[in-house]
Amino acid sequence: MMFFLRFALVAIAALLVTMVLLPAHFVTRWLKHPIRKQIEVCWHRAICKILGVKVEVRGTMVQPSGHGVLIAANHISWLDIIVLGSVAPISFVAKNEIKDWALFGSLAKWQESVFIDRSARLGVKAQADIINQRLLAGDNIVLFPEGTTSDGNFIYPFKSSLFGALGVGNAAISSPIQPVSIVYNKLCGLPMGRFKRPLAAWPGDIEIGPHLLGVISEPHLGVVVSFGEPVAQSEAMNRKEITMIVQTRVAEMTSRALRGR
Repeated sequence: MMFFLRFALVAIAALLVTMVLLPAHFVTRWLKHPIRKQIEVCWHRAICKILGVKVEVRGTMVQPSGHGVLIAANHISWLDIIVLGSVAPISFVAKNEIKDWALFGSLAKWQESVFIDRSARLGVKAQADIINQRLLAGDNIVLFPEGTTSDGNFIYPFKSSLFGALGVGNAAISSPIQPVSIVYNKLCGLPMGRFKRPLAAWPGDIEIGPHLLGVISEPHLGVVVSFGEPVAQSEAMNRKEITMIVQTRVAEMTSRALRGR
């Protein structure tokens, strides 16, 4: 009975917040007013509070003069989008097919995500140009280079092909790349431990409905978001070298957060 009551309260609260902020977002997006990104941040922060997710931020996101930053983060759950969206005004790089997903497709469009087709090799330059234009316009773009989600206890190797699809390593993308680590580390204020950490994880073989219900039933999740030292691109570095540097920095920050440091 308590679970169903909490589920109802969460659903009603999320709906009310969305009803208040969505019209304002539509108008400001139509006007191309910068405040639309702050509206998105407010929405994500409200959803975190409603779900009972407490976000701890370490470090700061860089703000290059005149353009945005390309963020490369590890990926654990759909919650990552809510968590990162609550920290800074950002948009995401997403698979093209996500546009057709019922809930997350709408959320991705609202977040002004950049949809890419990984199979369209002939369109790589065009996709890179779109990303670069968004960065030059001041947008901060998030990429999940693992290409999938982990259980939260480790990170998968970053795929240099995903960086390549964005033009990283061939001077098509001028922005620095900032490594970001996401670690779900607490439950009810206590260290989560490796066996409970998968409670927040969303592997691809688990449907969103049951996982969402599981998150709602655990209203005291703690997550650490760590911003690392940006990686500046140069002509002497190819995408594989850049990928390895970014992966190493994300892995180091993840390891520190997992150890409680």
